[in-house]
Amino acid sequence: MKSRIVIPTVAPEAYQAMLGLEKYMATTSLTPVHKELIKIRASQINGCAYCINMHTADARKYGVSEQRIYLLSAWREADFYSEEEKAILALTEEITLISNHVSDEVYQNAAQIFDEKYLAEIILAIITINAWNRIGIATGMRAQ
Repeated sequence: MKSRIVIPTVAPEAYQAMLGLEKYMATTSLTPVHKELIKIRASQINGCAYCINMHTADARKYGVSEQRIYLLSAWREADFYSEEEKAILALTEEITLISNHVSDEVYQNAAQIFDEKYLAEIILAIITINAWNRIGIATGMRAQ
C-alpha cells in the first residue's frame, strides 16, 4: 500500500480534538472491561486491524480471558458475557452499523440496565472508537 496522510501532522487541531474526546472517555465511569469490549467489537465490525490488535492487548491487561476475546464476534452464541456486556455489545453493533438504525428493543434493553449517565458514556465510547477506526482504516494504519 502506498503511504497515506498522517492526520496528526496534516490536521493537528482535528487530531487534538479527537484526543480531547479520548481524554474525556478516560474520565468516565465505564469499567475498563466495558470500554475494551466496545473497542474490540466495533473494531472487528469495521475491520480495523490496528485497533483490534491494540485493544485485545489492552483487554488482556484488564484480565479479559483469551476465550472471551476469541468469542467476542460470536457473543450471542457464547455464555461468557454478562447481561450488561450483552446489552453493551448489542448497542455497539447497532451504532457501528448505524445505517440499520438503533432499534428500540436494543436501546430500551440497555436503558433498563444502565442509568442515563452510564448509557450516555457507552454511546460516546462507541462513537469514539468508530471515529478512531475510520481514521485508522482511511489512513492505512497497520497492526504491528
